[in-house]
Amino acid sequence: MKHLFKPKIFRQAVVMMALLLGIKLAWFAVTLAWLPSGGLEQSQKENPKPLYYRVKLAPGETLAETQNKPSSAKPQDTISDIQLLGIYNASDATVVTVVYQNKSKVLTRGDAINGFILEGAGNDFAIFSKAGKTYQVPLLKSKSAQNSIGEISSSLDAASAGRQASAEPKGDVVDGGDYKIVDKSLVGHYVKNIDDIYKNIGIVEMKKGNMLQGFKITFVRKGSHFEKLGVQKGDVIKAVNGQELNSYNAAFDLYKNIEDINNLTLVIERDEKEMELEYEIN
Repeated sequence: MKHLFKPKIFRQAVVMMALLLGIKLAWFAVTLAWLPSGGLEQSQKENPKPLYYRVKLAPGETLAETQNKPSSAKPQDTISDIQLLGIYNASDATVVTVVYQNKSKVLTRGDAINGFILEGAGNDFAIFSKAGKTYQVPLLKSKSAQNSIGEISSSLDAASAGRQASAEPKGDVVDGGDYKIVDKSLVGHYVKNIDDIYKNIGIVEMKKGNMLQGFKITFVRKGSHFEKLGVQKGDVIKAVNGQELNSYNAAFDLYKNIEDINNLTLVIERDEKEMELEYEIN
């Protein structure tokens, strides 16, 4: 019987089929291990369309414009919040007394209050500056106000202008032997009521040529707190706590800080002799 196919060719064909089947099975295994179970999809590029809504308006009605609500800002303080009660002008100093927020304060040239800097003063006004601008504050007038540069007692006579008569001071001066004990509330009263000082004691400047040598007491009211301090008519106050009173700035710097002082030593000249008076403030 004659064979249709040669055995050798048949065997080669079987081997080729087996090889192809093996490759197919291997590829199937790879796809199961590495490709996603959901299959592959071709991504499509889409341009998103903007959303819009149809709005029905009533006849004659228009869209309201969006407006930013203005924020409510706190009113800024102005120079009108400062009242000028007293002025003292000297060759080397300008000193004023002002009231701000119901509190009195003594300022010298260069001091600031509420951001306003004292630049100088005239006979009846003070000049302040702030943020490059200049302001003039008039002096409050009173019938009792005086303006005598010759006496310190008149330097701040207008300090209580426009205010009611001050209440009686609280506190007292107690003799502690070698020193006097002064109630702190008493000091606070006289700082805020300067005119009460000059009702009870008179002080004038003492000069030698153009140089300030101190301040002389011209009178002390009998029974007053100042008499209890131990000072007398004719005394010359030369220094306070070691600071010589050779300028108005030195004197008023002391006055401005008097409420922060707990101990005070006055160097005075009495009957051409120097002596010290000691005080404790509490």
